Amino acid sequence: MDDAYLQPYRELAKVHGTQFGVTLWADEGTQRVRFDVFVQMYSFDGRRVLDAGCNRGDFAAYLIQKGIAFEHFVGIDGLDEVIGYATGRGLTNSEFCVGDFVRVPGLLTLGDPEVICISGALNTMSDAHVDQVLESSWNATSDALMFNFLSDRAGPKAWLQLPPVRRLNTMKLIDWAKSKTQFVAFREDYFDHLHDATILMRRGPADESEHHQRLPHG
Repeated sequence: MDDAYLQPYRELAKVHGTQFGVTLWADEGTQRVRFDVFVQMYSFDGRRVLDAGCNRGDFAAYLIQKGIAFEHFVGIDGLDEVIGYATGRGLTNSEFCVGDFVRVPGLLTLGDPEVICISGALNTMSDAHVDQVLESSWNATSDALMFNFLSDRAGPKAWLQLPPVRRLNTMKLIDWAKSKTQFVAFREDYFDHLHDATILMRRGPADESEHHQRLPHG
């Protein structure tokens, strides 16, 4: 199946519906820690945000709860059920769209994002799909790309991870990020045993100019 990365979420939706279990995270606490890291690393105030793999819209709800006044929020997910739930939450300045941004990378330009966030969505993808999504996301955002993932640098006491999720090559992802921009920040200190990692990429002035030259006109 070409979209096998979505199958684990489809199976969870059969069991959990739109309850938290459909997110594939261990619990709401570990999800919140990852969101905390995002807002510690980047200021979302006044920004146009795109959440690729938004699931139930939990990150938009988190930002609102924290009093972070983003300009606009677009969430994209491949499951009708979770997008219906997210839309029904009535979250301020937020819209949610059903779509597979792996197959249709143009979806990543919705809302002209200044920052694209990917939280957890990479963990069920092949290396080829991860590479594709990150390239498309970097090309689509005018300021920043940030993403988290299960790290292959994790120690032996880290939480065991079994399919359908997988650990990604951390150093390869850092090298890729640094090949795109010198403005790269990295964190792996927020869970014990290097369980998870987060990368933030920012555009410098020259990067921003080049990005805008590539955008379609008319």
